[in-house]
Amino acid sequence: QVQVVESGGGLVQPGGSLRLSCVVSGSFFSFYWMRWYRQAPGNERELIASINSLGSTNIVDSVKGRFTISRDNAKNTVYLQMNSLKPEDTALYYCNGMYGGTSYWGQGTQVTVSS
Repeated sequence: QVQVVESGGGLVQPGGSLRLSCVVSGSFFSFYWMRWYRQAPGNERELIASINSLGSTNIVDSVKGRFTISRDNAKNTVYLQMNSLKPEDTALYYCNGMYGGTSYWGQGTQVTVSS
């Protein structure tokens, strides 16, 4: 049973930074396509960043230049570095892993940007 566990969320002031972590249990993590999503109250879940097994990344325009996705295959972990945070970045952030046609979701970690 693959488990996906996010951490690193919290309350931060505008302009601040947070680094989210996502640990995936089990084997073959290096082959996973990993994504970060977020969902704000009243909004649909949106894809904001992805990284494939080769380390190629994609970042959605709304956070490009502020957010960075990376992975450490030795630790079965993917990261989302978030800088210059804005109140509109407030959301529940979810990690998703895709391997072998199966999608695995974490429970999410809350990020709140407020003064």
